[in-house]
Amino acid sequence: MIRADTQIMLVSDQAAPNLLAALDPVLKPLEAVLIVSAKMRKRADALERVLNEAGVKTEQIKLEDEHDFGKIEQALLDVASAREAQSIALNLTGGTKLMALAAQSVAQAANWSFFYVDLDTDEVIWLNQPVRRHALNQQLRLTHYLGGYGFTVEKNQATPQNMQRDQDLFGRLILQAGREGDALGQINWLAQQAQDKQSLHIALSIAQQDSRSLAHMLEAFADAKVLTVDGPSLSFASAADRDYAKGGWLESYVSWRVGKVSKALGLRDQAANLVVIDAEGTKNELDLAFMARNRLFVIECKTARMDQPRAPKANDTLYKLSGVCQRVGGLGTRAMLVSYRPLADAEKKLARALRIEVVCAGELAQLENQLRTWVQTP
Repeated sequence: MIRADTQIMLVSDQAAPNLLAALDPVLKPLEAVLIVSAKMRKRADALERVLNEAGVKTEQIKLEDEHDFGKIEQALLDVASAREAQSIALNLTGGTKLMALAAQSVAQAANWSFFYVDLDTDEVIWLNQPVRRHALNQQLRLTHYLGGYGFTVEKNQATPQNMQRDQDLFGRLILQAGREGDALGQINWLAQQAQDKQSLHIALSIAQQDSRSLAHMLEAFADAKVLTVDGPSLSFASAADRDYAKGGWLESYVSWRVGKVSKALGLRDQAANLVVIDAEGTKNELDLAFMARNRLFVIECKTARMDQPRAPKANDTLYKLSGVCQRVGGLGTRAMLVSYRPLADAEKKLARALRIEVVCAGELAQLENQLRTWVQTP
């Protein structure tokens, strides 16, 4: 196995291949030289910050013209000349094809080692060494991974949980998944109305007071001490409980199930309600995120109905989830939509096209099995 003094990396939109090789405990260099085109300056700055925080010294080589093979080659020859006494390994995974061709040409002339990072197999593939393959060590953290794509993580205070209470409620809600969706939708709506009024109290309409299915659902939340019902008045125990009734309970359920399989699947850095901020200050909230097999996994949770023409569109949710995942974590990011309500066949077809795993309605009871298959599938 080769640990070089210096790793040369070609910067592209996909930060993961460069981070994985540079931060792998076996391969981690003393220095990283970033070959940067004009379009990739911001990505290089983000990559540099993460590497510096990990104790890797960095230098950026800014290309005058990434479309000029001779100039790219000369920039790399200058790197070779300045580091004649050092061992150098070239990561060919990033950059443009022209950059990769020029870099390999210089690497062969300068007798550098060079490799490719295969994200499908989590391996470094050495292209000019007797030992061809090196399995990457799963050490990448959420902060490192997200930082490589230019995002910082906002520290958020986790909501305290009463797991016994939660599990009792989960049992009742998941058992009724697909059957009591309308009643749960009413509770969501009531919680939203109370929030809009900045209140913990909301009045029930006559129809709501007469609804047996709603009364049954309210009883489940009341038994969990999330709310109380006194005649026509509904009161939430706290603002956190109001959010919990509005849909936070599903996030808690998914987080609990992920935690149950975490050790067996080698999951790292599980985080709920993770707020990530880009360089312009734009925030995105990820309901649940974790690292596994050196990839970012993101789960979006929805309790609203998405299978009716006038309902909030599942298509919009799916497109947004796909876009956020690619922007926050690159093409290798895996996405899952967990919905308490069923999805129409058209929405499921779109999810498959966008490579988003879907678990909905009655499938929620088998979420652990779904998670195992999802995480372990290459």
